[in-house]
Amino acid sequence: MTMRRGRRLGVDVGDVRIGVAVSDPDGILATPVETVPAGPDAIGRLAELVREYDALECVVGLPVGLSGREGPAAAKVRTFCAELLPAIKPVPIRLFDERMSTMTAAGQLRHSNRSGASRRTVIDQAAATVILQTALDTERTRGSAPGESV
Repeated sequence: MTMRRGRRLGVDVGDVRIGVAVSDPDGILATPVETVPAGPDAIGRLAELVREYDALECVVGLPVGLSGREGPAAAKVRTFCAELLPAIKPVPIRLFDERMSTMTAAGQLRHSNRSGASRRTVIDQAAATVILQTALDTERTRGSAPGESV
């Protein structure tokens, strides 16, 4: 099976900030887009981005513990997705295991010589980019949509 065509939006949901990334139409490369402040306007802004990029789907990082169990952070993300879904219909949401994304992103930014303050402003975008890129690579390898449909 070949890769489904269309841009995907990658989302890293945090308590303070929400990182957003987008893929190219061929689903090869994920790039950072912006950091959305968490709060009452976040759903509306994400819905705008989904429309702006004409997204095929939204890939949201699901924080699963290293043991594979879901905790309070995963429950928050599931609740957030339940609120986001009606705002972006008919665009589907896929939850994708993000276990290592923030650590991977932090390591990449450390190697790019970003200062601590400048690193914090882009860490969420970088994490969203890692989540989306991993999901794209997984789909390309497996030949099927990655993660869990919401």
